[in-house]
Amino acid sequence: MSTHPHAPQSHVHDTLVVGGGPGGLTAAIYLRRFTRDVALVDKGNSRLRLIPVSHNYPGFPEGVPGTTLLGNLTAQLERYGGTVTHGEILGLRIEDGVFVADCLPEGAPDDARREIRAHTVLLATGVADAGLPIEMWREAIAFGSVRLCPVCDGFDVMDKHIAVATSEVNPVGHALFMRTFSAEVTLFERMSPTALTDDDRRRLAAAGVRLVDSPLLSVTLDASMKPVLHTEDGQEHGADVFYPMLGENARSGLAAKLGAETAQCEEIVVDVHGATSVPGLYAIGDVTVGLNQIAVATGQAARAATHIHNRLPPALRTASTRPPSPGTTM
Repeated sequence: MSTHPHAPQSHVHDTLVVGGGPGGLTAAIYLRRFTRDVALVDKGNSRLRLIPVSHNYPGFPEGVPGTTLLGNLTAQLERYGGTVTHGEILGLRIEDGVFVADCLPEGAPDDARREIRAHTVLLATGVADAGLPIEMWREAIAFGSVRLCPVCDGFDVMDKHIAVATSEVNPVGHALFMRTFSAEVTLFERMSPTALTDDDRRRLAAAGVRLVDSPLLSVTLDASMKPVLHTEDGQEHGADVFYPMLGENARSGLAAKLGAETAQCEEIVVDVHGATSVPGLYAIGDVTVGLNQIAVATGQAARAATHIHNRLPPALRTASTRPPSPGTTM
């Protein structure tokens, strides 16, 4: 059984997984353990690579670096005969009831595209963060002075001076959420004119959240790698940690072009099994509507992979050539 996406074009895989983050790798592991023929293509944009240490992923009491978790999942997939192809899926279409993906391997010229055919496709393509000028952004995230997920690591910044920027969808919600972890929370407006309502201001005041009305322009780092927030009125504001609440857009273009239903921030609408509105097309993790968490993505992967396996024609085995496990008898 071929598991490699560079198989002949006439070959049809059971499933093409697009995205090699925790969700995509977990789905591929499940499918390989179901003996399914899987192709996995990863562009290398998993946000997990940005996480210096995750303390809220189950089973790692001392925390786990994002790169370590990705490495462990990749090694586990390889244990079951799966591989990760580094490259990009540039297009996805349906021909004669089969999904056909245009794959450009990493480092290859544009004319070196290859087609990958599959009966089903599972998208685990994640999201792309929107922008806010932050000096040495990646270094600040690695150091822990800039953080992206209050749900993930609010506990880890207990009692620190926390700065939060307003977001378009829920301008004060994240600042109020962080009051669970610190008495010193400052919310910075980044829109002019302000998007805050009188009710928003009352809620902030009642919770003891300081509000800086002058729009936030940029963020630099001081000598100790702590954030310094620069506002339109020329003031500088120091903090221990900054949550920019950048906003994000789901990498859902492949699904949208096939007619899959999307919602706010271009997130893909799926059912409980991860199925989209396009038959045979599935999506899991941050690219879908819901809570963006590693544990959520891996749980969705397990459910979607099991559903895909049960919907595909049975993978019937011939006589086994696998040697017996130690201690067993024939």
